[in-house]
Amino acid sequence: MTTGAIDANGASRDAILARVRAALHKTPERGDAVAAARAYVDAQRQGPRSAMPTDLVARFLQRATDMESTVERIASRVQLPKAVARYVDSLDLDPSLAEQKSRQGVCWPEFEDLDWEGAGLEIEPRPTHGNDHLGITGVFCAVAETGTLVITSGAGTPTATMLLPDTHVAVLRADRIVAGMEEAFALVRAEHGAMPRALHFVSGPSRTGDIEQTIVVGAHGPFRVHIVVVG
Repeated sequence: MTTGAIDANGASRDAILARVRAALHKTPERGDAVAAARAYVDAQRQGPRSAMPTDLVARFLQRATDMESTVERIASRVQLPKAVARYVDSLDLDPSLAEQKSRQGVCWPEFEDLDWEGAGLEIEPRPTHGNDHLGITGVFCAVAETGTLVITSGAGTPTATMLLPDTHVAVLRADRIVAGMEEAFALVRAEHGAMPRALHFVSGPSRTGDIEQTIVVGAHGPFRVHIVVVG
């Protein structure tokens, strides 16, 4: 869809909603309506929740491992290239992948400045073309309660990078781990203002049990999810 089409659709939507408000004799400004909606959400009582430990990082690492992700902690983002190289070298991959250059991949623009070449990797800061074996992304935040990564879509955060490659390496700052889904949604609203076009919740590698209740990994996403926690 072109930008013009998106703008036209947005104008049409606004016109339709304006007519609905007029028919209901409700004419608040959009900003007032958004503020009222947020106040309503904030005022609602939350349902029963599991007790959470003080150390959210440890809880997240435990739950992420339960979801069959692999995890590693590093002190600084400059250590990331060597951490990714160690992980790639540890994989027991099909020998044919060596011919397909499994040490090549793509990353989000925020990691362009890192020394990938020095770690023996060929990482390009571009969206995937669909044939890359390794995709390296950041993470908006993570949920300690379920071991889930929260990834928002945007120009600088192409989500195909975590959906199409066989191996997804997610780089998570330790201070972006929150207790539950409630805190994750609140953080999205606080920092994005409006919900992004897509909001992805990733709990381990892609898998399905639809066929004869047999678990198949990599059905509609990566075969492997490796989480590098920074800090």
